[in-house]
Amino acid sequence: MRSVKLLLLALASLLLSACGYNTIQVQDEATKSAWSEVINQYQRRADLIPNLVNTVKGFAAQEQAVLIGVTEARAKATQVKVDANDPESLKQFQAAQGQLSGALSRLMVVVEKYPELKSDQNFRDLQAQLEGTENRITVARNRYIQAVQSYNVTVRSFPVNLTAMVFGYKVKPNFTVENEAAIAKPPTVEFGTPPAPAPATK
Repeated sequence: MRSVKLLLLALASLLLSACGYNTIQVQDEATKSAWSEVINQYQRRADLIPNLVNTVKGFAAQEQAVLIGVTEARAKATQVKVDANDPESLKQFQAAQGQLSGALSRLMVVVEKYPELKSDQNFRDLQAQLEGTENRITVARNRYIQAVQSYNVTVRSFPVNLTAMVFGYKVKPNFTVENEAAIAKPPTVEFGTPPAPAPATK
């Protein structure tokens, strides 16, 4: 009786391997791991922001609107509860992170007005860490995009798609461009009218 059970288990294992079940498991775990790294890098950026804001405040306290904007955008970005398998949730997460990126860009524009802030060692260290984190976010997102692509191709390909259907594995949403129409449009290059020559002086 025991040998029959072992034989049935071995047969079931072979069938599951042949139908792509194990491949789905491996790729599903790869997407989860890649997603964890995306979240980890976004959290790293969020953790840097309070120190960055406080450093800027020390030199440019009058820039309250920008400082408050960064703080509020950070709060929204860290409060979004994201489910990477839910397209709407992922879209909200992207929007919140995009708002935070925009707020940080405005902060860096403000920094340009304060040479003494730009030369502060603490600020330079924070800025370098922030730039490094932005690069890590890009790498982590790219790895996640690739992991989801591999998984989606697997669960949509025959005959594995039959196994995916039976076990309830669906195509996962991926990162998208916020405004596809805007980036598809070529930039408008305008050359301003040159100023009229100054009247000749006698």
